[in-house]
Amino acid sequence: MFGDLRRFDTDWAPGTDWFRRFFDEMWPDPGAADIRSVPRGSFPMINVGRTDDAVRVYVFAPGLTPEALDISLQDNVLTVGGQRSETAAEDEASAQRSHFRRERQQGAFSRSLALPEGLDVERAEARFHNGVCEVVLPKREELKPRRIEIKAS
Repeated sequence: MFGDLRRFDTDWAPGTDWFRRFFDEMWPDPGAADIRSVPRGSFPMINVGRTDDAVRVYVFAPGLTPEALDISLQDNVLTVGGQRSETAAEDEASAQRSHFRRERQQGAFSRSLALPEGLDVERAEARFHNGVCEVVLPKREELKPRRIEIKAS
């Protein structure tokens, strides 16, 4: 029923979907809302989840190396930043042609997100594998759920 959050899909005129997509691509609405929680083009994309033991943050940074990322934590705010530049092959090819569409952004980037209270930031760890950086922030021991044994009377 809803193609996106901006308008209703209309099935009354078959064959006009390409026409709407054509205009959307030619003149995009820069402030358009979509189902993501961040604006289009935000980099890097981030997933946050929690378990009984920790909060896990997944930073999706394809094409970057661990050295290109800068992750910091201060006052329960996690900041991911860095620099993304063209590869030598892309840079050489870009100089020889004009682009009709360019969706990969270059330059400095930074994303910040607030984390819940009660994390043991001294034991935080980060691992990078295949363009995904996983940041594990363990919960303090006193905040972890405990099982209480029931004794028969």
